[in-house]
Amino acid sequence: MDKNTLNGLLMMLAVFLIFMWLQPKHTDSDSNTESERTSQGTPVAALADSLSPTEHEWLVKNIVDNGVPETLSDSTRAYRLTQGPVNLTLAGDSIWGTVEVDGDKLAWGDITRGDIKKVGIDRQRKAIAAVKAMSESLGRYGKFSKFLGSSDSKVLLENDVLKLELSAKSGSITRAELKKYDTEYSSDETEKRKEKVVIFEGDRNRFNFQLPLPQPVETADLCFTPRQLNDSTVLMALDMGDGAYWGMEYTLPKGESYVVRLRIVQNAMADIVQSNARNLGLDWQQDLHRQEKGKMFEERNSGIYYKFAGGSVEHLSESKNDSEERQSKVRWIAFKNQFFSTVMIADRPFNTADFSSEVIKGQDYLKSMTAAAVVNDYDWNSGNPVNFHLFIGPNLYPLLSHLDKEVEAGEDLKMTKLIPLGWSLFRWINTGVIIPVFTFLGKFISNYGIIILLLTIFIKLVLFPLTYKSYKSQAKMRVLAPDIKAINDKYPGAENAMIRQQKTMALYSKAGASPMSGCLPMLLPMPILFAMFSFFPSCIELRGQSFLWAHDLSAPDAIISWSGNIPFITEYFGNHISLFCLLMTATNIIYTYINMQNQPSTMPGMKWMMYLMPLFFLVFFNNYAAGLSYYYFLSLLITIIQTYAFRYIIKEEDVRKAMAEASKKPRKKSGFMARLEEMQRQQQAMLREQQKQQQRGGKR
Repeated sequence: MDKNTLNGLLMMLAVFLIFMWLQPKHTDSDSNTESERTSQGTPVAALADSLSPTEHEWLVKNIVDNGVPETLSDSTRAYRLTQGPVNLTLAGDSIWGTVEVDGDKLAWGDITRGDIKKVGIDRQRKAIAAVKAMSESLGRYGKFSKFLGSSDSKVLLENDVLKLELSAKSGSITRAELKKYDTEYSSDETEKRKEKVVIFEGDRNRFNFQLPLPQPVETADLCFTPRQLNDSTVLMALDMGDGAYWGMEYTLPKGESYVVRLRIVQNAMADIVQSNARNLGLDWQQDLHRQEKGKMFEERNSGIYYKFAGGSVEHLSESKNDSEERQSKVRWIAFKNQFFSTVMIADRPFNTADFSSEVIKGQDYLKSMTAAAVVNDYDWNSGNPVNFHLFIGPNLYPLLSHLDKEVEAGEDLKMTKLIPLGWSLFRWINTGVIIPVFTFLGKFISNYGIIILLLTIFIKLVLFPLTYKSYKSQAKMRVLAPDIKAINDKYPGAENAMIRQQKTMALYSKAGASPMSGCLPMLLPMPILFAMFSFFPSCIELRGQSFLWAHDLSAPDAIISWSGNIPFITEYFGNHISLFCLLMTATNIIYTYINMQNQPSTMPGMKWMMYLMPLFFLVFFNNYAAGLSYYYFLSLLITIIQTYAFRYIIKEEDVRKAMAEASKKPRKKSGFMARLEEMQRQQQAMLREQQKQQQRGGKR
């Protein structure tokens, strides 16, 4: 070895020793011993073996931007970043720390060196993937990245009727329980103890805001700090430091309120986010849980409803998968089932909204519903840029009709449209007559079976004058039946049809009878029957109310049930027999028999058709609410009693005498009868003219 070579080696050794002497040293007080740093510390350049140059540059940048600054014992500046399974420290050009994989903390040096004996190929890949995911999420969330992670912390808000559970993870309501209502459904048929109605719970409800940033930040990914402001208000906050924060403030009034006020609050956020984005997004997903025994009606009456600002209420299909995109302003969005709803009411309407509903195949859940809406003109400088109200409660008509005042909406929210009460006329009857009477009786009587009885009697009393007039007209027609038969026998054949009609109308006019007078009073009660058909399946007051053998008047009163699928029977009739439905059918057959006694014997086909109708109703109503079948049973029973009472009071001999007396008096023809006779005369004149022309043609 020559002298120059030796001098070169000595100089290189000197430089190496000086370089090593200048390197920072770390003690146990810095949570990393010197030996740990030696074994784990890895120059940043070495990361190229595991991460791409761009990826390790992002990692270094994210550790500096988002890590906690520290000063080591030798005054070296360091940054410690803990994010999920990753715990890394950057000092100078070295990174050390651990990454947790499958419950084990792997040293960063072993991971980057690819020490297969210590780490293993599989776990090394998982560790690198975890670091890449962390770096990517930090790059996306920026200043909000420190709130990423998981938290099991919960906070409760509660009043007399509603119990809410808010999660620090997402800062949203994750469980809503209605304290005054029990669930009627249980996946375990042997379970007898009833639980309270839980509208949504856990992962089945996802309520998420998308903050207006260049890359939208989703609140569902962030961990909030709960602050109990008072007994009724909780603030779920993201503390950005130096007095800046962003949060969601929930207020649940004491007493019996089902409305939660949600305020978006913030302070000194404009300088932190430095964003020109102006759209606050809402992403709301909920799987609708079953609450009732009968799935058919609950599924039929569940879906997504929404109201246009200042406009009408619309809804998606309730019987199949459906979706809609709305570019008009929407005031509220509701996820509803048969008796309960969750409604998001925006103080400032959503500018756009997309909806989708998908039927869930299974027993425990009905539908998966999604709403994605946007509020424009979000202001980062405002302390309270957006407000909402959340209604979580029963579809009770008096309650929904007063929500406008509680939320100070400034317009008719039309929340009662969540209750399906039939088409316009039937809805008007329900809201104007049936519901007020039903609600009034409910204030004094706790037994809803008795209330339905009194309601039926009330309706029958209101309709009594029409029913009496109808029966009296039918009695006149029965008295005139022999005379009408005599006219038909005297003028047989199609050529005498006009004469028969004239003679019959003359007989009606002379006796003071009209075939139409009995039809109109019978048709007028029909809208009430149809209104009740919509009212009872939607009446939450009947839910869980027992009467006689019926355990729940809002569900079928099954006295016999069976399992399995019987073709056609299970699909249309169900797997049970309802006793009130049987009683209604039997009463309907009796009523049909009484009416058929007055029908001509020449119409046997019509008689059989009338007897088949009650059997059709048996199949149709077997799956309906017991309260509806009970009402129809009472209505038919009272009608039968009225029929026999009228027969006792209105004697046909008395009717015949009254008609004979009326025929002696000069009687002014009604406008209808006069027009009808004039039409008959014109038709008869035309017929005679046609006959003359035919006779002249025959002579030629």
